Amino acid sequence: MNLEQARFNMVEQQVRPWEVLDQRVLDRLAAVPREDFVPPVYRNLAYADIQIPIGQGQVMLPPKIEGRLLQALELKEQDSVLEIGTGTGYLTAVMAGLAGHVTSVDIFPELQRLAEWQLKNISLQVGDASRGWAQGGPFDAIAVTGSLPSEPHAFLEALKLGGRLFVVLGQAPVMEAVLITRVGEKEWSREGLFETVIPPLLHSEPKPKFIF
Repeated sequence: MNLEQARFNMVEQQVRPWEVLDQRVLDRLAAVPREDFVPPVYRNLAYADIQIPIGQGQVMLPPKIEGRLLQALELKEQDSVLEIGTGTGYLTAVMAGLAGHVTSVDIFPELQRLAEWQLKNISLQVGDASRGWAQGGPFDAIAVTGSLPSEPHAFLEALKLGGRLFVVLGQAPVMEAVLITRVGEKEWSREGLFETVIPPLLHSEPKPKFIF
């Protein structure tokens, strides 16, 4: 399988048609070999339009969703970014080429495949960020790679003024990707981007309601 051709096709046939037109984002997606970040058994599916299992019940998001996430955040070279859910580190590596520094948090550090990349502008943290993460903040941009049932107030407070948060809100089968921007000390604007369904962020599920 020609993986370079598959990467080109991913950008041109999946990501770009999904209204991702930011050339910096497209160039970065074309530059990072996604096959290095998937479990070996799924190497030939690295560029498929699917959620790829990576272990511990976690998945890699489809490339088109990653593209929309990156475009929405409008990362700048000096930006400080927080990523909730490192996974294998693919999105981490992509964002590291677009921003100044990326802090990435995950409960399962054994999943990440970043060791060979030796990126100097990333900090990998181990922990449960389902209720927020303040270490290293405030941030210019926050990317949450698992869905949340409702607006994450702790992450809203972790944004700098002008900071952007990408998050998928709701519960299956109805979820929406949303961009939230901090426009004041206690003010945030919200923009609905697209409907989708992705797995929930671990430990973020609402507590079950008891019926008597």
